[in-house]
Amino acid sequence: MEPQPQLNTHNKEEYPPMHTAEHLLNATMVKTFGCPRSRNAHIERKKSKCDYELPTCPTDEEIRAIENKVNEIISRHLPVTTEFMSQEEAKDIVDLSKLPTDASETLRIVRIGDYDACACIGQHVANTSEVGTFKIISHDYSEGRLRIRFKLAN
Repeated sequence: MEPQPQLNTHNKEEYPPMHTAEHLLNATMVKTFGCPRSRNAHIERKKSKCDYELPTCPTDEEIRAIENKVNEIISRHLPVTTEFMSQEEAKDIVDLSKLPTDASETLRIVRIGDYDACACIGQHVANTSEVGTFKIISHDYSEGRLRIRFKLAN
């Protein structure tokens, strides 16, 4: 039997549908605006928020397009899978810039179909069909930072 990889401990318990939605929002922001994944996120069951570094504020139309794209990906019923690999193997697949300095050599990579891959030790659903409907409830922009607040509806 293969030994279990040793990962860093995880100090919080996310609501899996919301945490998976955060990954989808991050991937959508990266693909749409070429920005980094959220540098600051607060993920809760009822509502969550993510902050993105952007040079200009997206238009209301662009915000609606982000919401629509996340819901389109959810509706594709993509599998959410995990795999383990070394940091060396992962560096060409995922952004490692947010890893803590004491991150384990072995990383857990969470993949959402062919849409997203991210190093993460949090909890996720098994399929995007379990996420529900993604809704951006507000957004604001100040000094190069876009904050998006969102919730899920079933």
